[in-house]
Amino acid sequence: MSSTPGFVDDYLAYLLARASHLISSEFHAVVEASGLSLMEWRVMASLSGKEALSVGELADIVLAKQPTVTKLVGRMAEAGWVKRIDAPHDKRQSLVSLTAAGQRKVKPLLAQARAHETQIMKDIGPDQVHQLKQTLEQLIAVRA
Repeated sequence: MSSTPGFVDDYLAYLLARASHLISSEFHAVVEASGLSLMEWRVMASLSGKEALSVGELADIVLAKQPTVTKLVGRMAEAGWVKRIDAPHDKRQSLVSLTAAGQRKVKPLLAQARAHETQIMKDIGPDQVHQLKQTLEQLIAVRA
C-alpha cells in the first residue's frame, strides 16, 4: 500500500463529502429506528423552529429535487406530520409547516441530534467545531 497521498486525500469536495458521510451515518440508525426515512427527518428538522418554508426552499435545504420533495411532503401531510397552505403572495406556491404531531415526532430526534453533535465536539473540540461551522457557512454563502 502506498503512503503517497492521492488526489482525493487533499481534495476539498471529497473531504467535505467524506466527513459528512461519516458523521451523518452515525445518526442515520437513530433516525431509522424512530420510524422516519432520512428525507422525512431532513424535512422535519428543516422545518423545526420555522413558521413555514416553501417546497422550493425545503428542496434546497434537504438537497433534493423539488418534485421529490413535493411528493414527500404529500405523504408527510397524509401522515399528519406537516401541513401545506397556499402562500399568501402566490397561490401557486405551497408553504409547509410542522403540525403538532410532527413537532412531537421530531422533538426527541432533535435532542438526539444535538447530543450527537456534542459528541463530535468532544472529539475535535468546540472551538474547532465553531471555526469549521463559520468557514462552511462562508463557503456556502459565496457559492449559493
